[in-house]
Amino acid sequence: MMNEARIGVGFLATAIGYAGYLASVDYAKVRTQGRPVAGRDPAAGPVPIIEHADVKRMLLAQKSYVQGALALGLYCSRLVDIEATSDGDERARTHLLLEVLTPIAKAWPSQWCLEANSLAIQVHGGYGYTTEFDVEQCYRDNRLNPIHEGTNGIQGLDLLGRKVVMADGAGLALLIETITATIEATPAGGAPAEFAAALRIAITDLAATTAALWADGNPAVALTNSSVYLQAAGHIVIAWMWLEQLIAVGDSAGAFYDGKRAAARYFFRFELPSTRPQLALLASLDQTTAQTDPAWFTS
Repeated sequence: MMNEARIGVGFLATAIGYAGYLASVDYAKVRTQGRPVAGRDPAAGPVPIIEHADVKRMLLAQKSYVQGALALGLYCSRLVDIEATSDGDERARTHLLLEVLTPIAKAWPSQWCLEANSLAIQVHGGYGYTTEFDVEQCYRDNRLNPIHEGTNGIQGLDLLGRKVVMADGAGLALLIETITATIEATPAGGAPAEFAAALRIAITDLAATTAALWADGNPAVALTNSSVYLQAAGHIVIAWMWLEQLIAVGDSAGAFYDGKRAAARYFFRFELPSTRPQLALLASLDQTTAQTDPAWFTS
């Protein structure tokens, strides 16, 4: 029941993030301001802001977050159905994979689809902060989701403290095995192959970092930065979801498919690299937060 409830929270966060994304796309298409950097003809009229590179960046970020989160939610929902309708080894493996993915399916959309709502407000400029546009309401509504059904901090403790080490690490091993199967199925050449190689490095680093965190078997040390671990693992899982989508897109032509390719490229170029310093910090067993005296917060 809790697995499904937490996946449901992730879906809700995704839906609200998606609503804000669509609203900001519509706004960016009709709001005119500024001129292209190249060919700044003072006699030319302003262009829709969707033509500006930084607005495209914000829209691509939103698209990569909400559609990546949606793919993860659908994948986990499929696992719920398989677990309910299978038996034996298949059911056991499905349950194990679902156990590992559930904290991510709850927390990652709750954090990053909220960020999508923040970017939707930014696209609107000052208008985004008023009740006349829906994006303000979307942000306030979505701010609940990192809090309930277990705060995101609790999900980090659950993932690192229980799920990746359960059954002597079988859960993490199964996740890596499943992601590796996608990597191996990626066609050679082109962007998908480049992204598959980056994802392979990321999951290798995740496994090594997890081992380093638990090398001494001391939870007080291993769990100090569990929220950072959750963020890094979540980004790696969402990168996997985007690689799956790229494989499904194949060579299909059209704006829908080109949009998928652009969002995947954004995620692999702008987002996945952030896991490298996060994992390095974790592997260093940094205790800055654990060693902070509560008395230091008085002033």
